Amino acid sequence: MDPDTDIGGAQHRFPETNQSAIVQARSADEIVRQRAFDTILTSYWKPVYKYVRVKWQANNEDAKDLTQGFFANAFEKNHFANYDARKASFQTFLRTCLDGFVANERKAGQRLKRGGDREHFQLDFVSAADEFANHAATAELTPEDYFHREWVRWMFTLAVEALRMRCRESGKEIYFTLFERYDLADHGGEALTYASLGEEFGIDPRTVNNYLAAARREFRRIVIEKLREITATKEEFRNEARSLLGVDVK
Repeated sequence: MDPDTDIGGAQHRFPETNQSAIVQARSADEIVRQRAFDTILTSYWKPVYKYVRVKWQANNEDAKDLTQGFFANAFEKNHFANYDARKASFQTFLRTCLDGFVANERKAGQRLKRGGDREHFQLDFVSAADEFANHAATAELTPEDYFHREWVRWMFTLAVEALRMRCRESGKEIYFTLFERYDLADHGGEALTYASLGEEFGIDPRTVNNYLAAARREFRRIVIEKLREITATKEEFRNEARSLLGVDVK
């Protein structure tokens, strides 16, 4: 591939296989388990917060406390190591654990206190609350479907940010700028074309096309890599890839 139309070169190419964080959660190595937990936390905390607000009708403060408490409890007791891919998808397992945790907290009449005896994770609940308000659950969606919808939204957000950083690190910010403008931005009905973008940025339409193609390839690679990290089986990986990308991936 032409290095001028690739992002980051060979060092950013993803391997065909990647050790799943779900699998690594069972490692005997504490450092490996910690990294696996961090990956799971990063991938799921925001959908968990929103799910708690919808399924359990929790207000913002209680949902924040329950989200913090759930992951702290899961890490302390290494719950994710108990996942059995033969019984359910990881998302189903996680929601089952979450429902049990919230039910126990409600039954005991307790309200978790941030900064108390449980670990306090640095999570951006302000953005989570804003997204919850802007992308409300509808009556047609079950809480479980809503959880998956918001997980998909979050995975794309993480992938976009990873692409932004990768383009910046490789000195190819223009790739991300074009991707953001053409593929992500709301054009308000305006007919944005490669020619108009080329005129704006002082490049020809063919170069715009090449840069956009490279950015889209890298974005897809990032999404696939993130999915490999947080799925435990090939079947689950393929199902989620189909859900996010609309294609079959090996």
